[in-house]
Amino acid sequence: MIRGFRLAAATGLHKGDRPYQQDQVLMLSHARTPGCVLGVIADGMGGRSGGRKASDQVMMTARQLFARYRPEHDEPGSILRRLLDDAHTVIKLTALSSEQEPHSTVAAFLMNPHGDCAWIHAGDSRIYHFQRGRLIKRTRDHSYVQVLIDRGEITEQEANIHPQGNILLGCLGMTATPPPIETHFIPQLQPGDVLMACSDGLWHYFTPEEMGAVLSEQSPREAVELLVDEARKRARGTGDNLSLAVLKLEPLPK
Repeated sequence: MIRGFRLAAATGLHKGDRPYQQDQVLMLSHARTPGCVLGVIADGMGGRSGGRKASDQVMMTARQLFARYRPEHDEPGSILRRLLDDAHTVIKLTALSSEQEPHSTVAAFLMNPHGDCAWIHAGDSRIYHFQRGRLIKRTRDHSYVQVLIDRGEITEQEANIHPQGNILLGCLGMTATPPPIETHFIPQLQPGDVLMACSDGLWHYFTPEEMGAVLSEQSPREAVELLVDEARKRARGTGDNLSLAVLKLEPLPK
């Protein structure tokens, strides 16, 4: 049986050194079921208006579906797949009124009151699962450089500076190919666990060990502030939009 825990959460959003903001972040507590939480990151692409419209559509779809979600009856993986499919369809429709073809990544996790959790992602926005600072699992990017890593042609460190590091092989809004559907299920989160969804504007500047240490030692709000500030310093004036959503299961005092 799971020991008691307390939920703590925080989100962060920064324009970086870009002229406009295309990232969006959302953390919602279920209106009717305490302990049920949805976290979503969307990194929009496609010109000044196109990228923002795409990430906005992800957020709007997430809000609508979560409002109808019934934790006692519905399966969390199904609602996340519906989020991905519906947002993908709407983003393709917005291309008719956008200056460029809009696309968006998505990284979303949904935790139920008893501690089970599902996540889904498309693109290179990531979800990390840490246990007391140690990385348990993270999502695998749908990108060209990830294919090179999988083939053993480059390392993860080399991928961070690869000239084609921004080429995505799967995301929302693509007309030629459907978005990848890749879900993960955690049967039981434990006290000391941390989930973090973030865009590449953040994870690009840190090792998993660095992020895990900060998330373990600090409260979610303090960790978000520290990670954003440090990412801005390491970007040295060339930073992308960045966003993150952190959910931490804190052990109850003895």
